[in-house]
Amino acid sequence: MARALAVACCALILAACAGRDRAAEQMQPEKLYERAHKSMLAGDYRGAVRYYEALEARFPFSEQSRQAKLDIIYSYYKGHQTESAIDAADQFIRENPTHPRVDYATYVKGLVYFERAPNFLERWFNTDLTERPPQDVKASFQAFQTLLERHPNSEYVQDARQRMIYLRNRLAEYEVHVADHYLHRLAYVAALSRARFCIENYDGAPATRDALDIMISSYDGMGLKDLADRSRAVYALNYPDADPQRNHKRDWWPLW
Repeated sequence: MARALAVACCALILAACAGRDRAAEQMQPEKLYERAHKSMLAGDYRGAVRYYEALEARFPFSEQSRQAKLDIIYSYYKGHQTESAIDAADQFIRENPTHPRVDYATYVKGLVYFERAPNFLERWFNTDLTERPPQDVKASFQAFQTLLERHPNSEYVQDARQRMIYLRNRLAEYEVHVADHYLHRLAYVAALSRARFCIENYDGAPATRDALDIMISSYDGMGLKDLADRSRAVYALNYPDADPQRNHKRDWWPLW
């Protein structure tokens, strides 16, 4: 009985969708855009996408289709169709570099990358996201940076700048995680390189303190006393109430 009900429900849903698609095929561009926009405002983002896609397919050169190119980016984004949202934003930016709303497309692209959430397994096991390669974090940061550089007077700049601070801190934390990984394996040159990169590129991030700590331990491990002492002096100047805590000795475990 339960299976029969499920099949019946699916059939009704498919029939409703098919009916909606047939109705969309008979609409003029003004009506299609109106339906799509109403669906978007009502939170029916997948329904809005269907109408917007039908509009672009049937009337690609209409005024409504040009407006739909912006609206569909937002509908994809809110409907969690992240790849489609990014593709639509990239296409709009590429085809309309001088459009007065190109800043909006760039901003939404940054938001899509920013809000990509961990999957349910990562949430279940409380995965430390700072240990993951931050491809989405970098892409979001780059999109917001492009917005600030090309559209400094955009209404979205203030929000983008605040998000960039968070993203910068995440990127700095990841560099420290990698540097620490190298340090505990006595790969001092690699640890030093990642720590220095963190300090030079993410100045002001909280993780730069740990990066400077790693630099001290790396120089100590390589026997470069002068450079280690110089780094300690910088550490003491910036963090007078703290001492470096890193231990550059290799971790070990008994074999029995």
